[in-house]
Amino acid sequence: MKKVYGSAAEALDGVLFDGMTIAAGGFGLCGIPELLLEAIKQAGTKDLTFASNNAGVDDFGIGILLQTKQVKKMMSSYVGENAEFMRQYLSGELELEFNPQGTLAERMRAGGCGIPGFYTKTGVGTQIAEGKEVKEFDGEEYILERGIFADLAIVKAWKADETGNLVFRKTARNFNPPAAMCGKVCVVEVEEIVPTGSLDPDHIHLPGVYVHRLIQGEHEKRIEKVTTRPREEA
Repeated sequence: MKKVYGSAAEALDGVLFDGMTIAAGGFGLCGIPELLLEAIKQAGTKDLTFASNNAGVDDFGIGILLQTKQVKKMMSSYVGENAEFMRQYLSGELELEFNPQGTLAERMRAGGCGIPGFYTKTGVGTQIAEGKEVKEFDGEEYILERGIFADLAIVKAWKADETGNLVFRKTARNFNPPAAMCGKVCVVEVEEIVPTGSLDPDHIHLPGVYVHRLIQGEHEKRIEKVTTRPREEA
C-alpha cells in the first residue's frame, strides 16, 4: 500500500469534502500540520469542524482557515492568541465547543481506540457539564464525554519511516498522537522520511497502522511569544 505522496495537495486528493470533521494536531505553534492546512485552504473545502487544542494565531495554523471562513465549528481548549477566532466566536459567526485539554486529548484517544464515551470528574459542576449525562461512582459525580471520530486526521511529526511509523519531538507529542488515532483517514507531514527498519522500535511514538498517507516537507519554526532579557552591561 502506497503511503508516501509527493505533496500535501496530492495526499489530500479525494479525501476532502464540505462539512467534514477534522482532528488536527499541534499545541500553540508547535507541531502544527501547516502544509496540510494550507492545502485545505487552497482546496476551498468549507463548513469544517475542527477538533484541535487551539487554532494557532491569525496567520498561522487553523487561523488561516478562519480568515477565509472555511471553519464552521471549533472543538478546542484555548481561544487566546487568535484575535479572529475570538471575534468570530463573540459575534456568533463561529460555533465553539469548549473542552478541558485533558478531556479533549482523551476524547481523541478514545475515538482512536473505538471507545464511544467515558466518564470524567473534570468539569463537574461547571458549564462544561451542561447537557451531559451525570453518573455517580463511589459517591462521586462524573460526566459522560463522547469519543471523537473524525473524518480526517492531519498531524505533524518529526520523523517517519516509509510504513508510517512516527516519531514526535517534545511538545508536538501532546496532541498529535491522539489526533492521528481518531481519524478515519490519517494524513501526516514530517520533516524527514527514513527507510523502513531504520527507526528503533522503542523510539516509535505512534505505529504506522494509524497512518494512511505521508508527505515530507519544509516547515517554519515559529516562536509564539519571543521573550528576551536586557543585555548585561559589559
